[in-house]
Amino acid sequence: MSALVAGPDHVDFAFRLDGRAALVTGGASGIGRAIAGALADRGARVAILDVKAEAADAAAAELGEGHVGVAVDVTDPASVETAIARVVAALGGLDIAVNSAGIVALGPAEQLGLADFQRTLAVNLTGTFLVSQAAGRVMLERGHGRVINMASQAGTVALDQHAAYCASKFGVRGLTQVLALEWGGRGVTANTISPTVVLTELGRSAWDNERGVAHQEEIPVGRFAVPDEIAAAAVYLASDAAAMVNGTDLLVDGGFTMR
Repeated sequence: MSALVAGPDHVDFAFRLDGRAALVTGGASGIGRAIAGALADRGARVAILDVKAEAADAAAAELGEGHVGVAVDVTDPASVETAIARVVAALGGLDIAVNSAGIVALGPAEQLGLADFQRTLAVNLTGTFLVSQAAGRVMLERGHGRVINMASQAGTVALDQHAAYCASKFGVRGLTQVLALEWGGRGVTANTISPTVVLTELGRSAWDNERGVAHQEEIPVGRFAVPDEIAAAAVYLASDAAAMVNGTDLLVDGGFTMR
């Protein structure tokens, strides 16, 4: 009979990330930028990965010394491998990978173009897989890591005119649970965060209208989220306090999906 495996003697409720190396895709703007800032505030050294090299460098400079910007096309395996190698070289390792890069193409399913559908899956789902895979290899070798993938309420329930986006985000949740199953016993956990509409610049431009007001009224708390509320969830999942959280989808949706 095998002995019981002991857990930690205590849990650090300060959620500190001192000495940890993190990457955030899509980190130059929106939710990714908020997450990058929150991780840095808790002591992590952060690599901001973005398809726009100048934006990544500028965002890293805003975080201060010790943080770096790295250009990446998450749909390109070679670009991802190069970016991960640069992150490890610059930060001395990798402990936390946050996949926040994403796009959306909306329209009735019968009218949605194939190119829009494929591009959405390429960025949101394949990109998440490629970065998780490359980052996961580094973490597994070290025996410790956190993979945090951005899903959505659209990965839990169907939303009108979101055929491509829902397909991608349902896929992200399934992918992440497989990673959690395969890697959890080797020290690397994997979880998703599923926000409601988040009031980034893009979110405001898309939802500051009658349709947005109507959708907001469907949320029990009566409002949309702000970026820092999603960043707070990421800090928790990245911390040692969440060591027992694996394969979970953390909904930050004000209760929308329970209806």
